[in-house]
Amino acid sequence: MAVRPTPLAPALPIGRDPAAVRQRIEMLERVLEGLVRIPGTNRKLGLDVILDLLPFAGSTVGAALGSYLAWEAHNLGMSKTQVARMAGNIGVDWALGMIPFVGAIPDFFFRSNTRNLRLVKRHLDRHHPATATVDVSAPRARS
Repeated sequence: MAVRPTPLAPALPIGRDPAAVRQRIEMLERVLEGLVRIPGTNRKLGLDVILDLLPFAGSTVGAALGSYLAWEAHNLGMSKTQVARMAGNIGVDWALGMIPFVGAIPDFFFRSNTRNLRLVKRHLDRHHPATATVDVSAPRARS
């Protein structure tokens, strides 16, 4: 029995082509950093912050999920310096999350997966321009 994609659960793009990688990492970042909007604010809460409420194990699981972004970046051919920077972001996120219960607060503001997604998108836009998409949620520059 095949699973059909729905608006709530879109089909996971499979493949090594840059467009499929972009879709996968954007979906993962959305789950980790922006799963639900906090009512009355413009901030989103993701699985990464929720996992930090579980002492020690939650932060480690969040770091493992975030490491998938770095693995995809490595497979895209990003430089070792960029992948190391991504690992540093994951490490800071992990270290902040290791503080029991209180660690979720700084992790809410230091969004390592969003930072890493930005690095990968910059690489994709430069080296694989056909995968570029228009981000309507990004703030526009003032003239």
